[in-house]
Amino acid sequence: MCGAELKPLPEGVQRVARALQDKGHPHAPVMLSDAARTAQQAADALGIQLGQIAKSIIFKRKPDAIAVLVITSGDRRVDEKKVQALVCTEGQKLGRADADFVKASTGFSIGGVSPVAHATPLITLIDRDLLRFDEIWAAAGHPHGVFKLQPDDLRHLTGAPMVDVAEQGAP
Repeated sequence: MCGAELKPLPEGVQRVARALQDKGHPHAPVMLSDAARTAQQAADALGIQLGQIAKSIIFKRKPDAIAVLVITSGDRRVDEKKVQALVCTEGQKLGRADADFVKASTGFSIGGVSPVAHATPLITLIDRDLLRFDEIWAAAGHPHGVFKLQPDDLRHLTGAPMVDVAEQGAP
């Protein structure tokens, strides 16, 4: 032994690792030394462009309280009206999700929401703007956990469609 202690991965990261392995994904989660609760923090820690972070944004469909996950580039903002048009029927609205709803729906805390291994079934949309990159990184169930993938891997891992949900005029 070299004196380094092995620490077990946090439960959420273990869940993500199992989901990735079950789908045959070639990259396991890695733990960063510093927390990456924001897309900018993750990009800085990984030494990549902000847009290469696949950030997970959770919305709450009203009145049925269904969680809607939108995965988009770290340098883009989600257009709620576009998402609402895709996931809501007439009379339904989309709203922001609070931390308790995010945790209950996904099993992850804000800042570590992974695109896979959720606690409950979600409606998931992937913003096609992620296709600008050959390599992206996503949260792995913990603010220190991330995993590498290609944008098209998100379709395989989630079964979700690639759609246009970024705000117009985004960089």
